[in-house]
Amino acid sequence: MSEDPSFADLLARLRTGDQAAAALVVDQYARRLIALARTNLDRRILRKEDPEDVLQSVFKSFFRRCGVGQFRLDRREDLWSLLVSLTLHKCGHRADYFRAARRNVQRETPAALGQESSASEWEALAREPTPLEAVMLAETVERLLGGLEPHQQQIVQLSLEGEAPARIATAVGVTQRTVQRVLKGVRERLEKWRGEAAQA
Repeated sequence: MSEDPSFADLLARLRTGDQAAAALVVDQYARRLIALARTNLDRRILRKEDPEDVLQSVFKSFFRRCGVGQFRLDRREDLWSLLVSLTLHKCGHRADYFRAARRNVQRETPAALGQESSASEWEALAREPTPLEAVMLAETVERLLGGLEPHQQQIVQLSLEGEAPARIATAVGVTQRTVQRVLKGVRERLEKWRGEAAQA
């Protein structure tokens, strides 16, 4: 059970489809998730896709699946980790979509960059993540943060939110070199886990 009664109440309201509770979640997390999406979408993709579109898809998935009880969230940190995971997942699908052979944004000419996509193309952008994929991503983020010191967790979270190293250093009270070292260590851990998973 959650140790935060107000969070438990919020979650119960979300599961019943309470629009006021949904608005609270959007207000609390939207800005940071938009920044995260912006930093995880190639600039060429950003010409076609707004981070707000990614966020809309994230919240649509989250509220629908929360309403049918697909997520177990005991703490506010669990909710944040899940939303980060869903956002990264959606960004990955956007990248896959726009890099597919016949739509590859890397092959576009400047004239093509100004063309608008049709509504039907936007509908096909990304499939919903499966429950297993969402759980795996949330567990990866939780596992990653769980192995870090509090100041290192803060560095990683601010980086996921799209903050620049200089601003992270100021916010956490460390040097930029420390920020870069922590983020490099995180990348190395993720690569190691990926290698272990490939060998399993």
